[in-house]
Amino acid sequence: MGNIIEITDSVYTFCEVIDHIDLNKYLVVKGYKTGRPEYDRKTLLKVVLFAYMENGFSSLRQIEKFCKVDIRFMWLCGDLSAPSFVTVENFINNDLKVTLEEIQSEINAYIFERENVDLEHVYIDGTKITANANKYSWVWKKSCVKSRQKTFEKINALIEEMNQTILSHGVKFAAREEYAIEYLEQILTQYIDLTELDPKAAVRGRGHKKTVELRLYDKLSEYIEKLKKYSEQIKICGENRNSYSKTDHDATFMRMKCDHMGNDQLLPGYNIQLGVCDEYIAVFDVKQYASDMDCFQPLMEKFNRQYGKYPKYPVADAGYGSFNNYLFCEEHGMEKYMKFTMYAKETKDKKYRDDPYRIVNFPVDKNGNPVCPNGKRFYYLTSRPIKGNKYGRTEELYQCEDCSDCPHKPKCCKCQGNRTVRMNKELTGIHQEVLGNLNSIHGALLRTNRSIQAEGAFGEIKWNHSYTRARRRGLEGLILEISLISCGFNLHKYHLRKLAGKVAT
Repeated sequence: MGNIIEITDSVYTFCEVIDHIDLNKYLVVKGYKTGRPEYDRKTLLKVVLFAYMENGFSSLRQIEKFCKVDIRFMWLCGDLSAPSFVTVENFINNDLKVTLEEIQSEINAYIFERENVDLEHVYIDGTKITANANKYSWVWKKSCVKSRQKTFEKINALIEEMNQTILSHGVKFAAREEYAIEYLEQILTQYIDLTELDPKAAVRGRGHKKTVELRLYDKLSEYIEKLKKYSEQIKICGENRNSYSKTDHDATFMRMKCDHMGNDQLLPGYNIQLGVCDEYIAVFDVKQYASDMDCFQPLMEKFNRQYGKYPKYPVADAGYGSFNNYLFCEEHGMEKYMKFTMYAKETKDKKYRDDPYRIVNFPVDKNGNPVCPNGKRFYYLTSRPIKGNKYGRTEELYQCEDCSDCPHKPKCCKCQGNRTVRMNKELTGIHQEVLGNLNSIHGALLRTNRSIQAEGAFGEIKWNHSYTRARRRGLEGLILEISLISCGFNLHKYHLRKLAGKVAT
């Protein structure tokens, strides 16, 4: 059958890479003494990876169909019959979920060695894809916190009523600002003992009026169940998220570039990060939060775990340029080639860049105090820390000595008193360094390459292969899915480069 397939077909490139990997240490054969013989794991791995290589993304039923009608898949299966989609699903969930990351590292190592891939330059970009979850199944953390606080207030009023019914027993339940569920359950048990109430034997329903004790008991039970629900929802959100989806607890609601409603509504999704080297996906990551700034350091740490070093030139757009990330680069010997938020205005808007009323453009006297265009000095007031900054970043506040009767005030400041400005000299110096790096010839080439390679990889995955929505649910499931897509992407890219090399020679 191999003689029928053209010699330039991608299946031969695929076999070249896979045959150089020792799969025995990843796919352990399980010796079952009874039952039906299991399908060969190596064959299943080849079928799955080749399907992702050819199609970018393949569903389980597509893989089953390929094995029945595509001669290349038949050749990979050999004498075995076509596996069912259930067999493929069980193999992916039970075997690949554990070993795929190591297999991917082996594939990348072989390709990168043959292609002499430069791991010093990494082009980074991120995109958000919609999760496989209901669009209107949101749970908001702030709403849960507010509802829980309102429930605490209702419980306070309820406890006062309960205390009125047990005055004759000489017992009084203490009210609190916040209540633990265990404490409320103890109150409920004590209330039953004191009032000799039997909730199970009580008559409820239409036409039956509840007693006061039964009404208070049912109300407190209802509040306990609400608090349990709010506690569980806040726990699922965690510290770093503000929302999640009821149908996919790992998905976070975030804004997407392509909104089907056209009203900029929030949709459940994930943030996918790629690090591309010489057009190959060297590293990827999947995060649950929308900000790219928070994704940079985990991506570089993962790169270091896989390749034993940090890249020298991480190139990224303005979504990654932050004080934390710049100091992280300094700490690990990486050059600063990530744009910052105002990079476009600094480089393209001459009026903004040369504005004489910006604090960074003020001349400095011999004592280090900025001097405004009117010749007035700005004196240091205080420093305050930036919330959530890992490296202890602070900003300094300066105030002008006298802004009264200043002819520049309409353009300089619209405040009533003396102008107060805030600045961080260290961050300003870093921005100047970044501007120097990115505006150099080397920086211009890197910026051009980033837009071609990193965004080109996403263009290939999302638009050429129509992967714009996650198929699997949960963070682990999506990591497995993106890992398969990355393997297929690199294998396909390697095949195209081999064909280009043959045509060139």
